[in-house]
Amino acid sequence: MPTDETDIPDTARIVLLRHGVTEWSAAGRHTGRTDVPLAGAGAQQAAVAGDRITALGLRDPEVLCSPRLRSLRTAELAALAARTWDALVEWDYGDYEGRTTPEIRQQVPHWSVWTHPCPGGEEADTVESRADMVLSIAESHLPRRDVVLVGHGHFSRALIARWAGLPLVEGRRFAMAPGAITVLGYERGVRQIVTHNHH
Repeated sequence: MPTDETDIPDTARIVLLRHGVTEWSAAGRHTGRTDVPLAGAGAQQAAVAGDRITALGLRDPEVLCSPRLRSLRTAELAALAARTWDALVEWDYGDYEGRTTPEIRQQVPHWSVWTHPCPGGEEADTVESRADMVLSIAESHLPRRDVVLVGHGHFSRALIARWAGLPLVEGRRFAMAPGAITVLGYERGVRQIVTHNHH
């Protein structure tokens, strides 16, 4: 741990914001490296999310954002002054980029990104290590300021699972809708999920 948890107030928060909907996400297509823009509804979701984040009354938030266009545009429309961070990119789906789960399951029955590999893509243990690194760095800011992480669906779910002390595979149990917000925090020094999938 980079920070003594006793230095972190129970009011400290890490806010996860998933980018608004895109044509690919609406169709269920796995979108990792492909730079798909927000759909019109996604832009509206981003603006509403910005209002919700403002209402949280965060402490001088440090805002970090995936470099993908859909996340950057979400941050912009949410009126968040963000710095890009490559560590927040989505899971790399490799050969499954752009394909839907039903399409993949025609070749690999019962396939899930949480339980099966993505050929040519990112391995689950790499995603888990990346999530742990992101949370460690974000947590190091919390004695002084809150943190907002603007990113993607699967990787946000990985962050939630790891914050809760669960194995990465349990990210499958947390929904994260386009434009949704999840708040991570503490109760008596113990990590907890304060609010989840608010959209």
